[in-house]
Amino acid sequence: MEKLTEQKCEACRLGSPPATAEEIATFLPQIPEWEIITITDIERLSRTYRFGNFAEALDFTNRVGALAEAERHHPAIITEWGKVTVQWWTHKIKGLHRNDLIMAAKTDALLK
Repeated sequence: MEKLTEQKCEACRLGSPPATAEEIATFLPQIPEWEIITITDIERLSRTYRFGNFAEALDFTNRVGALAEAERHHPAIITEWGKVTVQWWTHKIKGLHRNDLIMAAKTDALLK
């Protein structure tokens, strides 16, 4: 099976195909702490990371931001005292794309 962390995001345009149920089921085991949530009829990958204080949470937020810039794919990030919530989805298709699965795995890798 392909490792998500070794893949690059592809340019996604309006009308690009969303991730299939089979693709999602295949790759979810690589990102087991992520959940699929729906907000305003749009599926997203979401995970909350816990930290010991605000400075650690902010540092992680900045690393996620740098990753997003490098891959040219950007999440919603909420930074609070001791926690960071990250949500990935593809705005142009209003749902999940393979890029979101890749970015979730790469976000997890930032902890290592």
